[in-house]
Amino acid sequence: MFNPGRYTESEGLAGSLGQQLAAIRSAAHGLTEHQARQTPCRSALSIGGLVKHATYVMRQRERKAADPGAMPDQAAYALFMGSFTLGDDETLAGALEAFDDASAAYLADVRATDPGADTTAPPAPWYGVYGPTDSVQRFALVHHVEELARHAGHADIIREQIDGASAPSLLMAVEGREGNDFIQPWTPAT
Repeated sequence: MFNPGRYTESEGLAGSLGQQLAAIRSAAHGLTEHQARQTPCRSALSIGGLVKHATYVMRQRERKAADPGAMPDQAAYALFMGSFTLGDDETLAGALEAFDDASAAYLADVRATDPGADTTAPPAPWYGVYGPTDSVQRFALVHHVEELARHAGHADIIREQIDGASAPSLLMAVEGREGNDFIQPWTPAT
């Protein structure tokens, strides 16, 4: 749980990112393998796919830092598109394990990052940016807040469509917190 307080900018960004990651992960709490693959909305998104995609996003930070000038190719595009779906040989448990491993390393990296430090943003041809661009870390980190918040919202909507569970009650159950006058921890329907 990320609560109000006095934080360095890096700690604040890591806290916000961690909160989005916790929302994505908690959306998988209590789901069966079948439910994790369900796509109850008009899109092809599932909870398992969103867990896998968030892992991809976190790992991309490291990949982009290693070669920021790399122009995405068909292989990179296939990897990106494949990150939205659990494959036949993948399980929710395996996706969550990869997510947890990536989250720990990712958030440690964010906490250690100077938001004002120079960096190079990679090409983004889908936005009309065809070459690397001088930037600062803050831009990349705020973009990740946007990206992960968008997918946490997707996960919330999809989970509500599957069984009516809400993000706050799921997070409360995952964290083992007691209920209060405003919300109760999620429990499976009987």
